Amino acid sequence: MHALLKVCRRIDALNTRVGQAVSWLVLAAVVVSATNAVVRKSFDISSNAYLEAQWYMFAAVFLLSAGYTLLRQEHVRIDILYGRFSARTRTGIDIFGILAFLMPFCALMLWFSVPFALNSLQSGETSGNAGGLILWPVKMLMPAGFLLLTLQGLSELIKRVAFLQGLIDDSTHKPDLK
Repeated sequence: MHALLKVCRRIDALNTRVGQAVSWLVLAAVVVSATNAVVRKSFDISSNAYLEAQWYMFAAVFLLSAGYTLLRQEHVRIDILYGRFSARTRTGIDIFGILAFLMPFCALMLWFSVPFALNSLQSGETSGNAGGLILWPVKMLMPAGFLLLTLQGLSELIKRVAFLQGLIDDSTHKPDLK
């Protein structure tokens, strides 16, 4: 189990680095959006590339930070009920949720998104809009994001089992922000 906990630390570190890095894309999307609006109103010039770049950045933030969100315990839960249970009961609920819902969903999404993204890459798919961007990079975000989420789900599962074995502290608490 100690070797698995080392793997968890690496997965957690990976998702932390990715999550913190893609958080800057929110600022980039705002800058692109504001620049597009100013240029469009001031010079009556616009490009679909600006709009599609915003879409790419939003997709990257949403997909690539899902694992980070799970790591930080920021995903949606019904805390009214969940918070009333003991740490062991919360951990059991989490284990069930990871095994019954998260992992099957991620496996299904990877099953469908990998061929979808590879097909787009092989065809060199581009936007049908005038001045649009190539599409395969944004489609590659889908398997990448679900892979990161799957890895984080595995990490969370291992940490929950380690907690039940008394090897680590309660893993259902939100970590402190650094």
